[in-house]
Amino acid sequence: VQLQASGGGLVQAGGSLRVSCTSTESIFSFTDMGWYRQAPGKQRELVAAISNGGTTNYADSVKGRFTISRDIYKKTMYLQMNSLKAEDTAVYYCSVHRGPATYWGQGTQVTVSS
Repeated sequence: VQLQASGGGLVQAGGSLRVSCTSTESIFSFTDMGWYRQAPGKQRELVAAISNGGTTNYADSVKGRFTISRDIYKKTMYLQMNSLKAEDTAVYYCSVHRGPATYWGQGTQVTVSS
């Protein structure tokens, strides 16, 4: 499984950005998919996840601002980020689980200027 993340960039506080993660394999084969982020000097944290059945969950810090979704036919997962804050600045990684295995994308930088 290879995951290609894209869509990061520089945005002003209050703005929006969408990051994407495209898989080389059908996303039906994954138990769940998620977005994580890691800010400088901090541990990687779960931002949002979506199960094979479509159930979503979010970190408290992004609830109401971020939306995770997927396009099965494009084999792509998205994270729509609205009302961005400076504290959302991080490298965003996509990850999927299939059975006991975990796969990671290469990360995409999101920088929010205040």
